[in-house]
Amino acid sequence: MKKSLQARLAILADAAKYDASCASSGTEKRDSLRSNGLGSTEGAGICHAYAPDGRCISLLKILLTNFCIFDCAYCINRSSSNVERARFTPDEVVWLTLEFYRRNYIEGLFLSSGIIRSSDHTMGEMVRVARDLRTVHGFRGYIHLKSIPDAAPELIEEAGLYADRLSLNIELPTDAGIGRLAPEKRPDGIRRAMGDLRRKIEAADEPTLQTRRRKRFVPGGQSTQMIVGADGADDATILRTSARLYGSYGLKRVYYSAFSPIPDASRALPLIKPPLVREHRLYQADWLYRFYGFGVDEITASIGGMLDLDMDPKLAWALTHRQTFPVNVNRAERETLLRVPGFGLKTVDAILSSRRFRRLRLEDLARLGVSLRKVRAFIEAEGWTPRRLADRADLKTLFAPKPEQLSLL
Repeated sequence: MKKSLQARLAILADAAKYDASCASSGTEKRDSLRSNGLGSTEGAGICHAYAPDGRCISLLKILLTNFCIFDCAYCINRSSSNVERARFTPDEVVWLTLEFYRRNYIEGLFLSSGIIRSSDHTMGEMVRVARDLRTVHGFRGYIHLKSIPDAAPELIEEAGLYADRLSLNIELPTDAGIGRLAPEKRPDGIRRAMGDLRRKIEAADEPTLQTRRRKRFVPGGQSTQMIVGADGADDATILRTSARLYGSYGLKRVYYSAFSPIPDASRALPLIKPPLVREHRLYQADWLYRFYGFGVDEITASIGGMLDLDMDPKLAWALTHRQTFPVNVNRAERETLLRVPGFGLKTVDAILSSRRFRRLRLEDLARLGVSLRKVRAFIEAEGWTPRRLADRADLKTLFAPKPEQLSLL
C-alpha cells in the first residue's frame, strides 16, 4: 500500500536531518517583485521557522528518497539498514516546495537523496526538480542540491544552472576512513568532481567578451560535510583536511556533523557519540584559520591534536602563549590584534579606525562593544596595564565557561 504524502514527508524530512550542509548564505539577491514568478532570497519574502533547540530553519530539507544502493556504515539510509523507506516523485517535491513557500514556512529547498538505480538516474531526478521550479513555476527562492559525485558532468553542470548552491559531501576526513566505512565511494572521484565544479564556477564568473555579463552558475558556490567522531580521526586531521578543501576547491563552507549512533549500527562504528561541544569547537577553529591568520597546527598543538573542550580555541592558544601578551591596542598591527581573545574582525577594524583620532582607553573599547572581562588580561590601553596573574591555571579558572554555559553549546 502506498504511503500518504504526509507520511512520506515525515520519513524523508527526518532522514535528511543528518546532512548539516544546508545553510542559505552566500547566494545572490533575487526576488520576484518585478516578474510573474514566486519567491525571494531576501527581504520580506523569507520567513523562518525555529526548531525546539533554537536553531533557525528556513529551508524545506528533505530527501528525494531514502532508498540507497550504497552500504555506507555510518549512514542510517544504507542498503542494509532496517529503516522504513519512502520515495517522492520530482513532481511531488516541486508541489511541496511551492505550497510550503506560499504558507511562509520556508525560504527555499534543500534536496538530497539516497542513490537509486544509478548516480545518473538520481541526479537527473534532482535536476528535474530544480529545473521545473525555475522554468515552469518561476520560483525565485533558494535552491540547494546535494550533488551525486559519480553523476555525469553534464548533469552536474545543468544542476548549477538552477541551484544557488551545490554540495558534494566528502563525509570523512581521511581516504582510509572512507575506504573502511564507505567502500563503494571513491574519494578521488569526489575530489575530481569538486575540482570540475570549481572550474565551472570560476569560468562562469568571467564576463563574456560580447555582453560583459557573467553567467549565472551556482552563485552560492559549493560546500561539503565531514562526519566527526565516526572514524577516530583527531581534530588536527579534520582541520587539515578542511583547510586543503578550502584551498584546493574554493569551498564556501565545510560543515562538521558530530557522529550520532544509528539503529543496527556496524561494529566498525563507535558505540558512543562525541560530545556536541567538539563540533562547536571545530567550527570556531575553522573560523580562526580562515579569517584570523592562525595555522591549523597552532590551534591544535596544545592537547595532542585535539581541541580543548573547556574553552574556545583562541583563548586556549592565548593561555599557552602568554609571552605574546599583553598587546597594546594603540600600537599593535591588525594581525596581532586578531589574536586577542574577545576581539572579533569587526572589533579590530573599529579599533584601527578609532585610534587614528585618539589613544584608546578601556571605556572606549567598551563603547565598541568589547567585553572587558574577556580582554583586560590580554591588552594594554591608555591608562591600563593588566594585573599579573600567577600562572595559566589562574587564567583558566577565570575564563573557563561555567557548567551551565557548556550545556548551551
